[in-house]
Amino acid sequence: MAARAALLAVVLALSCAAVTEAAVGVNWGTLSSHRAPPQVVVDLLRENRIGKVKLFDADAGVLRALARSGIQVMVGLTNGELASVAGSPAAADAWVSQNVSQYVGRGGVDIRYIAVGNEPFLTSYQGQFQSYIIPAMTNIQQSLVKANLASYVKLVVPCNADAYEGSVPSQGAFRTELTQIMTQIASYLSSNGAPFVVNIYPFLSLYQNSDFPQDYAFFEGSTHPLVDGANVYYNAFDGNFDTLISALSKIGYGQLPIAIGEVGWPTQGAPSANLTAARAFNQGLINRIMSNKGTPLRPGVPPADVYLFGLLDEEEKSVLPGNFERHWGIFSFDGQAKYPLNLGLGNPVLKNAKEVPYLPSRWCIANPARSLEEASNHLKLACDSADCTTLYYGGSCYGIGQKENVSFAFNSYYQRQKQDPKSCDFDGHGMITYLDPSVGECRFLVAIDDSKSSAVASCGGGCCGVFCGVSILTLWVLMYLRMMGSA
Repeated sequence: MAARAALLAVVLALSCAAVTEAAVGVNWGTLSSHRAPPQVVVDLLRENRIGKVKLFDADAGVLRALARSGIQVMVGLTNGELASVAGSPAAADAWVSQNVSQYVGRGGVDIRYIAVGNEPFLTSYQGQFQSYIIPAMTNIQQSLVKANLASYVKLVVPCNADAYEGSVPSQGAFRTELTQIMTQIASYLSSNGAPFVVNIYPFLSLYQNSDFPQDYAFFEGSTHPLVDGANVYYNAFDGNFDTLISALSKIGYGQLPIAIGEVGWPTQGAPSANLTAARAFNQGLINRIMSNKGTPLRPGVPPADVYLFGLLDEEEKSVLPGNFERHWGIFSFDGQAKYPLNLGLGNPVLKNAKEVPYLPSRWCIANPARSLEEASNHLKLACDSADCTTLYYGGSCYGIGQKENVSFAFNSYYQRQKQDPKSCDFDGHGMITYLDPSVGECRFLVAIDDSKSSAVASCGGGCCGVFCGVSILTLWVLMYLRMMGSA
């Protein structure tokens, strides 16, 4: 018993050290036809000392690449999987076996959380997923118990900030129809040592409301602060955060730890989306988190975790909310830093991905020997399939000219088709060039070679750094303790 207690003390000390080193994590989304090999992305995370990553599913290739990386992982049970898992303990067992059990322990993946759904209570869903959440949590939890993982892997439910409301933070309350289920979720989280996960987007508040004070969206102070009794709020993030605290307090869980599941700023696709604004917001957020100032309702207590949204641009995301949806990444689709950013993890600026397996340096452009007017007729065809959001107002390619617009569209389609020569025909209006046609800040991309998705990481697939060793040792010791406890 004494040996086990001493071992547990070591585990706790090592775990605390790991959490401190990786206060800021990232969301790794994969809705892209130009996906960098998972191992290249994991190398990118390591190079930038990012120790926490949040996934939106449980992609096998991504999880294999994260093995022995020392990176703490949140996997996702998608909204589309909720009904099946909620209705069948056997389905939950199979999901945990396939997406969790095989990767932890000997699998070497440090899975800490399972996100049960993603923003399942969005008002736009009209309650579609609400009835599945508690049964799904119950079944997944039982599956984790069977797999001897329940003391290490925790369940969370990432919520959009529209789950609660209030004209000022002190009046924060969950939507009436959510009060009961939020109480149940908070009870589970409190009992199991898991945080309440919320997604906060000041950008969307600014984008959707023309009367929203622009400086209130950032962290440099506002000429339009929000006064709430004795508390004064100078930025939207703090105000939103404390509105949630008030909502939790009203259901009896005001001290529950809170993690930020998604927060960020896009770099194009809207008037307020640009490189300068994105850098100002993300750096301001990180500086505030690292200062440990907290908020008026939680002074000196920063969020448990903060996951920036997102790691990479995803050009297959829906543009229904706006063209900016495809441009949230702090890195472009190929892992190249968009702007200088200090994540507070040891590197003063972001480091670019290495050994990205691009296709050959060639592009598709409008054939200068053919009628530009006729070529323009093919632009919509190209953009219906490929991403042309940067051509529109608020994009980096807006205003480059008609010929360049057509060439950009042709090339986007050509690269999406992995440079198939036939995809640059457009009835003879397209032609392949080996001279980069990029114009100023408007980049004509070259796609990534999917056939090289097994690219070897710079660490040779092994574990890199002290942090990795700490995490894997912690995982193995906890697994050992569970076996001893069941013996």
